[in-house]
Amino acid sequence: MLALIIIVVILVVLGLMLMTTYNRLVGLRQNANQAFADIDVQLKQRQDLVPNLVETVKGYAAHESGTLEAVTAARAAAAGATNVQDRVQAENALTGALRQLFAVSEAYPDLKANANFIRLQDELTDIENKLAAARRFFNNTVSEFNAAIQQFPAVLIAAPMGFAPRTFFDLGEDRTAAETAPQVKFT
Repeated sequence: MLALIIIVVILVVLGLMLMTTYNRLVGLRQNANQAFADIDVQLKQRQDLVPNLVETVKGYAAHESGTLEAVTAARAAAAGATNVQDRVQAENALTGALRQLFAVSEAYPDLKANANFIRLQDELTDIENKLAAARRFFNNTVSEFNAAIQQFPAVLIAAPMGFAPRTFFDLGEDRTAAETAPQVKFT
């Protein structure tokens, strides 16, 4: 009889540990999903600014059509990206295209003095700052989640229950390209 009670207690304790661990992993996964949704909101706001920015620049620098088309194409690619890796690559391309656009704007003093352009540039800067904060928060939650699924005893149940490591939202290898100032050549 005592052995049966011990076995029942052990099973109850193991069941509670399993339930607690599973619930913790679900909570961490939800935090990561929410953090990515926050990034998504900021990216959408940035993408919504791009057409206005392109139209403003187009009025002053119509012959810079290659740069304007590159920005438009990069925005379309960013809007169509579905997973984290594709989103990172598309957003990096959009960032590079926007940098090129702002570099081109340096050659047009009237554009640089345009109130609408200045307002859009300020809004974009604000969104970029919020985006950087959202990325840091997302990467922190992904780090917590990834660590949790690799710790004992969660490692025993994480994979069988469908918990896989998440990917960081990082510039990665493209960081150097994103931090390099664009080169503008007038021929």
